[in-house]
Amino acid sequence: MGSVAKVSAVTGETRVVGEALENLLKFMEERRRSGGVAEGGFEAFEREVRKRFSEAEREFIGEELERLDVTLPEVVIDGIRHRRVVSGRGDYMTAAGPVSVLRHRYRAVGTNGESECPLEWRAGIVEGYFTPLAARLGVWAVTHLTPAESESLFRELGGMSPSRSSLDRLPKGLSEKWEARRKDWENALRAQEEAVAGAAVLAVSLDGVMAPMKDGQRESRREQSRLEGKQTRGPAGHREVGCGSVSHYDKTGERLRTVRHARMPESKKQTLKRQLVAEVENAFRQQPQLRLVKVADGARDNWEFLAKDLPPGEEVVDFYHAAEHLKRAFEHAYGEASVKARASFAEYRHVLLEVDDGVEKVIRTLAYHHKRKPRCGPLKQELTYFRRNRSRMDYARLRAQNLPIGSGVVEATCKTLVTQRMKRSGQRWTTDGGQAILTFRALAQSDRFDAAWQMVSAVYRRDVSFPRNVVPINAYRVASV
Repeated sequence: MGSVAKVSAVTGETRVVGEALENLLKFMEERRRSGGVAEGGFEAFEREVRKRFSEAEREFIGEELERLDVTLPEVVIDGIRHRRVVSGRGDYMTAAGPVSVLRHRYRAVGTNGESECPLEWRAGIVEGYFTPLAARLGVWAVTHLTPAESESLFRELGGMSPSRSSLDRLPKGLSEKWEARRKDWENALRAQEEAVAGAAVLAVSLDGVMAPMKDGQRESRREQSRLEGKQTRGPAGHREVGCGSVSHYDKTGERLRTVRHARMPESKKQTLKRQLVAEVENAFRQQPQLRLVKVADGARDNWEFLAKDLPPGEEVVDFYHAAEHLKRAFEHAYGEASVKARASFAEYRHVLLEVDDGVEKVIRTLAYHHKRKPRCGPLKQELTYFRRNRSRMDYARLRAQNLPIGSGVVEATCKTLVTQRMKRSGQRWTTDGGQAILTFRALAQSDRFDAAWQMVSAVYRRDVSFPRNVVPINAYRVASV
């Protein structure tokens, strides 16, 4: 990289200045001497300034990377002696843009394994290409935008300029590291967090949302279900992504904090359920006095988990789901969109929400209508729904105690974690690719991204040292072994 000697006007000392930095300083001095608005307007001036600062930044980062290179015959990486095998230039993406530096690669003595680059281990180069800050910016971008949108955003901002393909690969590589250590890292994240001040209630919710998949087997599975006489649900090519939320509330019912999780399709949402159990156990270790509230729709699988695998607490069927079932019940009783159906629904929705033992009044009324129309199977189903969940519909008492009665938090999790990012036009997902996005998106929405990044980025750093009595040529010192 080009550099020039420059004498400081302040100290008189001679220092080495990079060519890009020298050009930047000249540009700044010229602008200070000139008068009026820069040619092309102020926006053009801003772009030129940004371009020149980025060039100087890349130059300086490149010099720092070169200082991290090792040019010895042998090095020790994580206690294993390696011998130098090849040299050449390497291209890396920094937050200021691409740089190319000379690097040396080494292979473990006595093996034919892949060669390793001490420069990359010492700098913490992510996935062999991104510097740590560039990788952090890149994965943050693609958790919120598509790789193509992220590529356009970085191009517009100036500085780093990763391709959409490299942005697509980045979260997958990071996710592979995360999944291998997920349980330990999630435990470490929880251990770092302090108890939520003022919390009186802990609410847990579980739900799911259909997402388009690339598995290529959906149609055959649907056809097999039809042949077996089973009911098929959901659009072809879609499978359910599991979503869960754990929220702290104060005694007035104000939500203080929410941790969100989402997992790609999995039998009975096993991993998601284990995550929620761990969150609840940690919350009670920190604050044993918390009152637990479990909120979900009426799906039986959800309640098998919430009732059996979590500590005792209030069980609440989401009121808005209950209201939808109530609306359908009166439509079956009086006819869809009839005046009587609308009026009865309005009256009994109020009863269900505001009146003590309101669900019992609803059940009696629906039982009366079922006697009137005993052959109406859908009406019987709605009556069964309320009878099965009657103990979870004590809404008046729950509201009086400022306890949550709705699963809006987990439904928002389904929307913001999954739908907004994974259900764009034309998108299809593999399990691994989708989980890569969901993991880091959930960490960001749970205010855990910063701490999680420290863990995952550390995987890309390893100890590099020198054999005894060997003095490194480069400027950095490392411990002898």
